Amino acid sequence: MGSLIAARLADGSGSEPVGDQDLPPGALFQEQLHQMKRLGQSLAPAAMLPVLRSQATTVTTLASRTTGSSRTGLLITASRFAEYIGWMAQENGDEATALRATAEAVELAQAGGDTDLADYALVRRALVTYYNGDAPRTIALARQAQHSAAPPRVRGLAAQREAQGHALAGDEKACRRALERARDLLAADVDPSAGPVLGTTQLKDPVSMVEGWCLHDLGRPRQAADVLERQCRRIAPHALNTRARYGLRHALALAASGEIELSCETARELLAFMSVVPSATVRTDVRRLDREWSRFRGNPVVRGLRPALANVLGTGR
Repeated sequence: MGSLIAARLADGSGSEPVGDQDLPPGALFQEQLHQMKRLGQSLAPAAMLPVLRSQATTVTTLASRTTGSSRTGLLITASRFAEYIGWMAQENGDEATALRATAEAVELAQAGGDTDLADYALVRRALVTYYNGDAPRTIALARQAQHSAAPPRVRGLAAQREAQGHALAGDEKACRRALERARDLLAADVDPSAGPVLGTTQLKDPVSMVEGWCLHDLGRPRQAADVLERQCRRIAPHALNTRARYGLRHALALAASGEIELSCETARELLAFMSVVPSATVRTDVRRLDREWSRFRGNPVVRGLRPALANVLGTGR
């Protein structure tokens, strides 16, 4: 992967260097990435990946033919494209490609003088281990990303991930300490830097949303449902992927607390979203929802949603 990036950056040998004054503003490419992330909320990952790869290659190639601060900015923007490719690959169920793209993102960022993405990559890797049910590895990776040199936003996102790892392990005290740390760090993130924002921008209060997620893993589904309901109301209508992700976790918490019919009502529209914006990570919670609902197979509302559930899971039953 490293040799591939090196080859791309060296591919400008036959071209005249482009000076800062001749280069289109780097902000243009950042805006394109922002718009692609919006598209990624309502399009399938498989549809997004070719477009993202093409654009990442374009930005990297342009960086190879550019000098000065423009080259630096383009490399950092290319790194953010690669990081988002990693997320889309994970959503598409391709964990190996996700990890490779994240590693490439780190290399591009470092070539542009940005070391923050290397720390954020640990947070991304911790998400993979979290969905694989590996609490100790999730905690270890998240803690590694929280060293003092990392910016507050990265440390805050890492603390959130650490909290999820502790919740998975059943350690409520450690989970709550990590959530408090995350809230303080993200509140301190007031740097209006020009670079694309790392992590989700679709949540009004990401720490509270993660808290609701953790409460379910800690065996407190009623509390989890209350928190998740409040936070899900704040998600923008266009953010279908985010609405499905956290809304289905809300439905799961409702089911675990015995509110089966309300769980079904909450999940009905979200399962329809999943046919438009499929997500390998969200399917993890859909499988858990399937197990919860299976205890109430005789309920007519549950029976009515079995075909939609089967369609999402691809079981054909």
